[in-house]
Amino acid sequence: MMVRVSDQGEAPRRQRAVVPPLAAEDYVCEACEIDFAQVSVADAVAVIGSLPGRVRETVSAAPAEVRRLRPRADRWSVIEYVCHLRDVYATYTIRLHRARTEHEPVLEPMLNDLRARRFRYNERSVDAVLDELGATAAGFCEEVARMEQWDRLVTRLPGEHRTARWLVRQAMHEGQHHLDDISKTTSAVTLTD
Repeated sequence: MMVRVSDQGEAPRRQRAVVPPLAAEDYVCEACEIDFAQVSVADAVAVIGSLPGRVRETVSAAPAEVRRLRPRADRWSVIEYVCHLRDVYATYTIRLHRARTEHEPVLEPMLNDLRARRFRYNERSVDAVLDELGATAAGFCEEVARMEQWDRLVTRLPGEHRTARWLVRQAMHEGQHHLDDISKTTSAVTLTD
């Protein structure tokens, strides 16, 4: 069943947002088979650098009429995934900058679903967001080039320390994983149409 975002309404209110823990330094994603320990910073940057073009190609292959449809109420639409990726690279640029310039900064969680609702991801211009994704991915790669001490730490939850190297690997994983989500979403909403 496909779900139009406008048909969904607000999710039930919760007492407190639960922030899931970050993936481990040696995380292996079963879905996309990325093994963090096997990814060098240079490899991650190469993947991130190519990502905007690959996302644009994948989104362009999706029929315009399905780009704003969700396959299920708990899954995002194609444009929502692209907006999320744009925000990932903007956020991770700031996180990496803080890792480089501050001593063990505490990072704010992204609060992805809140962003999608409040910033009206599903109403954004597809072409504009694709351009913004290109800019934020390039900006992230520029920040990576400034980093020299890859073992510098950041934290988000108490006791949850991650390295600057992890930030780059996680940013690459987000891009690769969500590129696959875009393809799966396109297939799912096209099949149910």
